[in-house]
Amino acid sequence: MIDKSINKNIDRIKLRLKTIPETPGVYQYLDESGNVIYVGKARNLQRRVSSYFNRYDEHSSKIKMLVRHIYDLRTTVVATEVDALLLENNLIKQYQPRYNSMLKDDKTYPYLCITDEDYPRLLFTRDRKNNKGQFFGPYPNQRILRELQDIIRKLFCYRSCHKKLRWDTEKQVVIGGDRPCMNHQIGLCNAPCTGKESHEAYIETFQRIRKILRGDFGEILEAMKKEMLSLANELRFEEAETLRRKIRLLEEYQYKSTVVNTNVRDVDVFSIISDSKYAYINMMRIKNGSIIHSFSTEVKKQLDESDSEILATIIPELHERTESTADEAIVPFHVDDIPNDYLKQTVPSRGDRKQLLELSLRNVKAHQHQCIHQRLLVNPDDGHNQLMERLQRELHLRNTPVDIECFDNSNIQGAYPVAAMVRFTNGKPNRNEYRKFNIKTVEGPDDYASMGEVIHRRYKRLSDEGKKLPELLIVDGGAGQMEVARQVVVEELKLDIPIAGLAKNNRHRTNELLCYDTDWQIQVVGLKPNDQLFHLLEQIQNEVHRFAITFHRDKRSKSTFRTQLTDIPGIGEKTARDLLLRFGSVKEIRLQTLDDLASAIGLSKAKAVFEWFNKK
Repeated sequence: MIDKSINKNIDRIKLRLKTIPETPGVYQYLDESGNVIYVGKARNLQRRVSSYFNRYDEHSSKIKMLVRHIYDLRTTVVATEVDALLLENNLIKQYQPRYNSMLKDDKTYPYLCITDEDYPRLLFTRDRKNNKGQFFGPYPNQRILRELQDIIRKLFCYRSCHKKLRWDTEKQVVIGGDRPCMNHQIGLCNAPCTGKESHEAYIETFQRIRKILRGDFGEILEAMKKEMLSLANELRFEEAETLRRKIRLLEEYQYKSTVVNTNVRDVDVFSIISDSKYAYINMMRIKNGSIIHSFSTEVKKQLDESDSEILATIIPELHERTESTADEAIVPFHVDDIPNDYLKQTVPSRGDRKQLLELSLRNVKAHQHQCIHQRLLVNPDDGHNQLMERLQRELHLRNTPVDIECFDNSNIQGAYPVAAMVRFTNGKPNRNEYRKFNIKTVEGPDDYASMGEVIHRRYKRLSDEGKKLPELLIVDGGAGQMEVARQVVVEELKLDIPIAGLAKNNRHRTNELLCYDTDWQIQVVGLKPNDQLFHLLEQIQNEVHRFAITFHRDKRSKSTFRTQLTDIPGIGEKTARDLLLRFGSVKEIRLQTLDDLASAIGLSKAKAVFEWFNKK
């Protein structure tokens, strides 16, 4: 049990804990101002609530923060787990607690609304508060909704005007009507306002529209086909042809949305992927083998919740928001906190349901990519921070690798040996910290010894000067270079710097990331070539290789420069550079006349150069 150093109100909380029953229910945590800061559900209230205060050290940092801010708590006992699930969902929407993961405000998502009028209308709306009627959605974007609305408009005639029509059941007349409008003249409305269409026929039209919006294509298609045949038998061929075109239009729309056979009748599909800060959820509504709509959303984590905990909160809310009638949910794993009495869960391993789950997963991955891209446009650093956190997880590092240093050697058969180091801070090149090294103690082409020398020099100096060490050391090479780095850093200098290696394939391209496990055995970290983390590591490797090659080339060119021109008595580095800039190469300088050389560097120096090459 925690003490007052963690929560000064623990004495009051201890008394409350003793009175909590061991039954299903919902608990609420309040701060000093009386605001609800967290709502949760439990099969056993006593056990769940006590765990926050008894096992404090085992919790994540965010849960520890929550515990420190709890001033009081209250519980509500319910009869079943289903009741707890529904009550939790309602309380979260009511109080919007700070530490609960919640769906984003759905006011930006569009709906189709069948208005609550004697002569209903079909409206496109984003506002559920100020419109009365039956809502269908939310739809993931306007395009899908407009496409469906356009199909319904082609299939049925209904009013879109703002006339306040009322049906008088006693007199069997419409009140509030006027002369037909332009929509009637172009065939979009049957003018129920003037009695040209009966109230019963108009209501029947909207019954069919409701079925389409719910995905019940089979029944309405069957009825339309029977009506078409009846019209044909009555020799009303023009009307039958009009109905045939509508049937084809509806069948095409159904075909575009059909992904499985019609045995999958009324099912919701949920998938989730997450990172350290966000979870991404997709929900698909399936009716008679057709996707009615697909809805993806983003949830910001508040207390490092697991995917199962997030789904346990989000599924009931989406189920209620979409007014789903499904009693089965296809999920990637079993969600313990959702009782079977509320929703039957299916974790498919093959077949049509497995295909639906894979389709939902593709949707949620696409949504994750869009959200990340949008955040990067606003805050480019956010993407790099996520990559650093992921690299920490992949390599099992204790700390996030804010500073990464990478080393590479460069020489030609042992000539002009050099090495280079680059530093990346938060995933970006930190060029002020780049370093060049001349190899001083190694003779001949020995990459291992050269790597050991520069790593020793680098970290001996940082250690002696008390400067900050990097959170990760990467060597451009495989197991051999990594072992050299380990011997220097761990055994000789006794420093705690994690070590990794970037190996290349026979095409000299970055191939794999290597790291040490707890027993100092080298392990391969699996990364795909199209992975963002792989691209970052590839960028680091290419950058250190470029820096090392550039340094080596400069050193080699300066060495050539000195031996052929600066060896001439009276000719210094500046004069030699002027000659090279004027004539391009030593070979061209050798071919010049005395007058040509004099025009570039003066007569006295020109004589020295001319006589030197001619004597040679």
